[in-house]
Amino acid sequence: MHRSMTTRRSRTAGTLAMGATLALTLTACTQGSTTNTDTEPVSGDTGSTEEQVTVRFMNFSANDGHEEDLDGIVAAFEDENPDVKVEVQTLPYADYFTALQTAVAGGTVADTFELNYENFVTYASNGALAELSGVDAGPYKESLLEAFTIDGVQYGLPESFSNVVLYYNADLFEAAGLEAPTADWTWQDEQAAAEALTDAEAGVWGDYQPVSFHEFYKVLAQSGGEFFNADKSEATFAGPEGVDAATWLIQKSGTTMPTEADGAGTPDFDTNLFSEGKLAMWHTGIWMFGILGETDFTWDVVVEPGNTQNASAMFTNGVAVSASSEVKEAAQRWIEFLTASDVTVQTRLDTSWELPPVDESQLSAYLDVTPPANRQAVFDSLDAVVLPPVIEAQQEMQDIVSEELSNAAAGRKQVEQALTDAQDRVNALLG
Repeated sequence: MHRSMTTRRSRTAGTLAMGATLALTLTACTQGSTTNTDTEPVSGDTGSTEEQVTVRFMNFSANDGHEEDLDGIVAAFEDENPDVKVEVQTLPYADYFTALQTAVAGGTVADTFELNYENFVTYASNGALAELSGVDAGPYKESLLEAFTIDGVQYGLPESFSNVVLYYNADLFEAAGLEAPTADWTWQDEQAAAEALTDAEAGVWGDYQPVSFHEFYKVLAQSGGEFFNADKSEATFAGPEGVDAATWLIQKSGTTMPTEADGAGTPDFDTNLFSEGKLAMWHTGIWMFGILGETDFTWDVVVEPGNTQNASAMFTNGVAVSASSEVKEAAQRWIEFLTASDVTVQTRLDTSWELPPVDESQLSAYLDVTPPANRQAVFDSLDAVVLPPVIEAQQEMQDIVSEELSNAAAGRKQVEQALTDAQDRVNALLG
């Protein structure tokens, strides 16, 4: 996963399928696909035969490098389930959600398909996903399993995850005579260290955290705030906790954090700055571990500091069974194997294909790889996670919040006014 934070978050947020359109077209797929019940005889050990069903699986995450890995998981599943044949359709991410929405509308959607979290919420809310029953929760990390639950009903299973941690240059800390960050740090600790480590004349910066929607909803949670009210009918992020969160992001700019004038916002600038040893602390995702393996200084990670509480951003993909599938039992067996089987866990670890959604007790091999030495922080972060707020007009909402935060960062508006304007504009989207 050698990609920048901006690229990864854009990919995770994805192209949200429009809920209103989906609601209007769901009736077209109530009969399901006529190919879902294709069967053929399967010989058993006793010489008897049973009907083999076909489960179709549509996905994006195997594209561009992990096709053979997925094929191996399919083969292992079919060995254990000779009555089921899995047909795989892998599409590029850029095309995936358009194709999925078209398939749902046309009644040709696969029995099982992959969804990022944001799209999962929309499809589940509009009746496109089948309710799962009898899922064994044992193998899964609890917070990941809960992410694919709506009103207490399991509509999907977590397939993989990545999250954000605080990276730090241990050599810079040691040279400055500072203690390394710990899991007990707060914003105040981070700010004090960033001020001590910033040397603008030498081009060394203490901290980097983008001023954007994806950081704001997280630091809002770290300050105890809520993006929406309880029934998600109204945005509530412009209160005191929101002001604290926005101020935390904005106050760094130009003091302990580089600005656009220093190259901030250009492709991979943050990766390059940290790799060159010129950035002491960096808020980014675990997908950067691999690309930093060749640095000539010591670096490590910790759980991101909070203000009044911890909250870590989690990006997760899941899989679901179509509500229109005529082979739901076999389909559920397939997605349970795909997400939590020993074969899947080992395949993901062996090929660095994101992390499986299982408890860390099953991932000792991952923890043994260095750098970073403190990979345990990846799992500790899952103890207090915050998922992105989701509405039908997802991209518009994200753009509004990022735009108003930029207005505040540039001094065009006071923080309070920028947040109030953003909240009013988001509430207008909610109708």
